[in-house]
Amino acid sequence: MGRRTENQKIEIPPGTLYMLILKTLANGQMHGYGIAQRIHQLSGEVLQVEEGSLYPALQRMLIKGWVVAEWRPSENNRRARYYSLTKSGQKQLGAELSEFDKVISAIHRVIETA
Repeated sequence: MGRRTENQKIEIPPGTLYMLILKTLANGQMHGYGIAQRIHQLSGEVLQVEEGSLYPALQRMLIKGWVVAEWRPSENNRRARYYSLTKSGQKQLGAELSEFDKVISAIHRVIETA
């Protein structure tokens, strides 16, 4: 592994994209671009969700029933699809957060004892 420069992207850890999207939507309805921007902002501009990952994930989440969507004008009067968390999505968020906590705890145990 080489050194990272400031301009290099840091990959979102595998298996965390659903969790990040669900957590972002837990605060209210948002369009896709807004979701990506919010994750980027809240991560201290470290994490960047690419469109090629975000929109397919949102589509899968619609199919799973974790989110619902409606088309309406955005703040700049463009047509945008706004996503909202469902009850099933709230339950899934809890499961995703619990699983993430288990993984992080396990990683910390390995790091502390290795």
